Amino acid sequence: MEIQSPALRELAEAVEAHGPGAVNDFWARAQRTGTPLVEPDADPAYRLVTFLWRDDPAAPATDVLALVHTVTDKDRHARDLAPHLMAKVPGTDVWAISHRLRADHRASYQFSVHRGSREEALRTDRRSWLGVLDGALPDPLAAGPALAARDGRNPSSVMELADAPAQQWVSRRESVPRGERFECVVDGRAVGVHLPAGHTADGGPYAVAVLLDGEMWGPVLDFGATLDNLHADGRIPPTVTLFVETMGRDRRMADLSCSEEFVDWLADVLLPWAARAYGATDDPARTVVAGQSAGGLTAAFAAFRRPERFGNALSQSGSFWWPDGTEFDGGSEWLTRQYATCEKLPVRFHVEVGLQEWMLLPQNRHLRNVLEARGYDVTYQEFNGGHDYACWRGGLADGLVGLLAPR
Repeated sequence: MEIQSPALRELAEAVEAHGPGAVNDFWARAQRTGTPLVEPDADPAYRLVTFLWRDDPAAPATDVLALVHTVTDKDRHARDLAPHLMAKVPGTDVWAISHRLRADHRASYQFSVHRGSREEALRTDRRSWLGVLDGALPDPLAAGPALAARDGRNPSSVMELADAPAQQWVSRRESVPRGERFECVVDGRAVGVHLPAGHTADGGPYAVAVLLDGEMWGPVLDFGATLDNLHADGRIPPTVTLFVETMGRDRRMADLSCSEEFVDWLADVLLPWAARAYGATDDPARTVVAGQSAGGLTAAFAAFRRPERFGNALSQSGSFWWPDGTEFDGGSEWLTRQYATCEKLPVRFHVEVGLQEWMLLPQNRHLRNVLEARGYDVTYQEFNGGHDYACWRGGLADGLVGLLAPR
């Protein structure tokens, strides 16, 4: 193998000179510093990032596949995973692969460990790819905490390079008063509720945030800890947060595709219920609807259809290509065209998208251009990452601060 990492070259030389004891020293250092290895690049805007997996002597791997969000994805779509197979450093139990990445990159990652044939490891049809994801493992030596997953999958590890945007509110702080969280059913739909610390029934009206795909942000990612930190730091006012859960894949696709019925339910059923039960405001200027992917599209659509209820839209990696056509057939980017042609509405936006989201970046930039040309109050950000909760969890906090903080 061609070893790119200086640290791995040093390891190979030490093993050749001094024997296998150098391997234990290498792993001891990795345990202290955390992985992946991050080393300088000739260009200070980049880093050489080396992902590591330690072989199990009782069940040695025949191949290890590094699944690095945004890095592996492009070749997955090209049905070519061979470039992401890790190589074993001769004379060691170290599997490794290096990538040259910009110093502000953030991505979740896992490892798929194979003990069968290489042909099995390289199969790239859709069914086998989903199987690879189901069995993929986090990095046991990762420098930071793991990112939880749903549907019974293993958590992911998170790579955060030095210049990636700070996510100072993500981790739970023991010293911060915790809000109250519980599950409700509203008109047949599961909705998680997070109340700020100190909430009282007569203390409102409280600002309100509606988070789509609530089953991910609530019990899986514990976004309530972020809300508690934001409240404690005074970055957002005390806010009633509603985690609106999806009801299966098919229902999600229907609800989050510019559905008038779903948005009207949010406006006419959910928000009045929250006002009665928890003192949530009916002021659109203090109401945020937030979503990612198809949820990001829906957040912007909610502000378009019901601006008298949703005065703030927070869209992350929004699917503004919808409906799925070409840019020449008159059907794509429907919502962007509505904002371009209708009268200006009294709504504000926080829009963000990843630089590695090659399928979404042009459409999000187009929406930004249209909103700015029409005179909307819009904050637009591009982060160096992909379609990834590891990126969205920080951006969601930043967006709430920008839209809810007192002006």
